[in-house]
Amino acid sequence: MVFHRAGIEVAPWIPPLVAFGISFFTSMGGVSGAFLLLPFQMSVLGYTHPSVSATNQLFNIVAIPSGVYRYWKEGRMVWPLTWVVVAGTLPGVLTGAVVRVAYLPNPKHFKLFAAAVLLYIGLRMVQDLLKKSTVANTKADAEEKFQEMVRRHRVQAVQPGEGAAQALPSVKVTHFNTRRLGYTFYEESYDIPVWGIFALTFIVGIVGGIYGIGGGSIIAPFFVSFFKQPVYTVAGAALMGTFVTSVAGVGFYQAIAPLYPNMSVAPDWLLGILFGLGGMAGMYLGARCQKYVPARAIKWMLAGIIVFTALKYVVAFFGY
Repeated sequence: MVFHRAGIEVAPWIPPLVAFGISFFTSMGGVSGAFLLLPFQMSVLGYTHPSVSATNQLFNIVAIPSGVYRYWKEGRMVWPLTWVVVAGTLPGVLTGAVVRVAYLPNPKHFKLFAAAVLLYIGLRMVQDLLKKSTVANTKADAEEKFQEMVRRHRVQAVQPGEGAAQALPSVKVTHFNTRRLGYTFYEESYDIPVWGIFALTFIVGIVGGIYGIGGGSIIAPFFVSFFKQPVYTVAGAALMGTFVTSVAGVGFYQAIAPLYPNMSVAPDWLLGILFGLGGMAGMYLGARCQKYVPARAIKWMLAGIIVFTALKYVVAFFGY
């Protein structure tokens, strides 16, 4: 099948299959998988036009709602955190889209930029995972307790004689104002600065707009590593923030396309939708299975994928 805007030819079953495999695992960490789809499109499919960023964001729009729905249904959406993420990343994504088209149309330079971003995130996550900090261990207690309750819940569901299955814990917002956001999750309290999140997500939005990922793959690791939030509670907020900013990103790329008649800027709608359909199924199942996977395993998986992708870009830039 020929995708004219992308300038590539590929069997129609390959995009949804690849997107399903990537999204199933990455959605457990609050990441849509777009940051891995982009290197697949550029390196495997040969799609190197600036419009690949917009196509990547189109994938987010189609795929993310199923994952967000699952996290919402299980009571693990921190909605105030979601809206702060959206408020910060939205203007950043629009700024990043302009930078991508005007200053980084060369795929070689763009790959080096992407490598720098991913390598920083990945190494930061590895450093955090290797720490044996008392504070980190204390904050991990809620994740471990949640895992233990999930195990008991499964046993009780299979063996009714063991007693009625307990409801899984949900997030409860305790306070939210212009300065602080607080919530509880399984008897652990979390308090984070609103303006700190806003400033971070604005910068992340610029990077995400350039890279075409909506920012979720950067935001989720930052929440886990810098703000010490449990991955079981931030995944839904990161995905929802990515969805909203991706809608704006696709609309913006489509709007500025006429200003660049000699360049492919607008998304390849058919290719993006095919990727999105596979991602939709993968994210729903990933969000459903997340509670059965240890938080530390999810973090190591994200860190490993990010560092590997970044090193691959660096090696490619130097011609190896």
